[in-house]
Amino acid sequence: MIQQVTITTESTESIKPLVESAIVGKLKNLQHGINRTRERLEAFERQFGMTSVEFERKINARELGESLDFIEWLGEIETLQILHNQQRSLRSAQVR
Repeated sequence: MIQQVTITTESTESIKPLVESAIVGKLKNLQHGINRTRERLEAFERQFGMTSVEFERKINARELGESLDFIEWLGEIETLQILHNQQRSLRSAQVR
């Protein structure tokens, strides 16, 4: 799906560099969030001796009980997916 955003301003300064800079800044923030989330996922993987993929399979198959750690682990997996989706969207953005 192609989306288009129109930005208007009464300023005489070009807004294009500001928008491009904002996108670059957001991409840096997203990468930082991705790195932190991956670190948290790796900590869960070490703690429980399984990969996140294996954990998701087991939790969906109801092979594991419920715990606060597992809820948090699932939240980190979801967060990583959201961050990656946002990063993909911004990387494909074109400012004209």
